[in-house]
Amino acid sequence: MPASKAKSKKVAAPAKDSRGPRRRKAAPAPVLLVLAGPAGSGKTTLCERLVAEAEGFSRVITSTTRPPRPGEVDGVHYHFLSPAQFDAKVEAGEFLEWAWVHQKNRYGTLASSVLGPLSEGRSLVINVDVQGVENFRMAARANPLLAQHLATVFINVPLDELRKRMETRGQDSDEEIARRLGTAERELREIDRFDFVIESTTRDRDFKALLAIWCKVQARVRKAMTMTTQ
Repeated sequence: MPASKAKSKKVAAPAKDSRGPRRRKAAPAPVLLVLAGPAGSGKTTLCERLVAEAEGFSRVITSTTRPPRPGEVDGVHYHFLSPAQFDAKVEAGEFLEWAWVHQKNRYGTLASSVLGPLSEGRSLVINVDVQGVENFRMAARANPLLAQHLATVFINVPLDELRKRMETRGQDSDEEIARRLGTAERELREIDRFDFVIESTTRDRDFKALLAIWCKVQARVRKAMTMTTQ
């Protein structure tokens, strides 16, 4: 009995794309955007929106000795530490930077929460005070990975507008507002040391300005990465 012959299935050749071969969209270059600005400048909102709407961003979760505010969750908004816990991590050299803020609480960034993600190609955004930014600059001088990916951004708001925002927020006493405005005056003296400055107007305009900065930093980082691989 003759062997049966398998019928080959004809497959139509794919239609040629007149537009030519498609280029793969380049993955965003990993960056570390460090935002600073006075209390009430909207830097926290900008960080949260960047994580929610921009590709590949995570927010660095910092540590603090201040108590949680209503609605804040440990490990999500901050790592809330007792002064003794904070001291132990400082002694162990676990912080990339830390500083006193408003002369009563400490804030800090764990080195592992920044260097690990950057080495894996992930972008990060963080908001700190101007002391924290200076500590990032110092760390970058000793760490080539950090230096290559770091960019600092200051959110500038007139003092009268700051007072109005804090009063509208309704979270702080008159004494606390006065202390924060005093801190803001000192922070404004550092504005010329930042890589970029956003003159705050509205939330949408501020975010659009931050996206433009991200694009510029990506281009710089991508160029630096290309040069190091050649």
